[in-house]
Amino acid sequence: MTISKATLNDVAELTALVNRAYRGKESMQGWATEAHILDGQRVDQDMITEYLTDANVTLLKYANEAGEIEACVYLEKKDNKLYLGMLSVLPHLQAKGIGRQLLDASEQLARELDCDTMTMTVISSRQQLMEWYERRGYSVTGEVQPFHADTRFGVPKVPIELVVMEKRVD
Repeated sequence: MTISKATLNDVAELTALVNRAYRGKESMQGWATEAHILDGQRVDQDMITEYLTDANVTLLKYANEAGEIEACVYLEKKDNKLYLGMLSVLPHLQAKGIGRQLLDASEQLARELDCDTMTMTVISSRQQLMEWYERRGYSVTGEVQPFHADTRFGVPKVPIELVVMEKRVD
């Protein structure tokens, strides 16, 4: 198993992975599904391509011995903070420590980029997910943001707010 930076050669595989992890019937096999609160796709190939061509963004991928991508995470440098999003693990591989390995690699990258804080937004109704991040040292800041108006990220089935969580990593 290896964690490395994704490239444009990975666009199709990353797109499929993220959508499988978050949406649709298959996502319900894992504990990180959003299928009960959002319809539609989570990402498309154009979005992944945009991410990979943005100098402030890194997508880390976790690949098995055969080179197949089983997990990934989106990271964006914003001043002295590294924003973490889209932590995705194939549903049948969730709860096996892969997400934790990507989170550790993300925090290491933050230090390498001279960021002192990891930051993220979590859907407010995803209590189990917030608790998972809290066990890893993240705290709810009290800031709440509206969900994306752009339906490229999905179509809400219910009203959604995003809770900001942070962790010092220096």
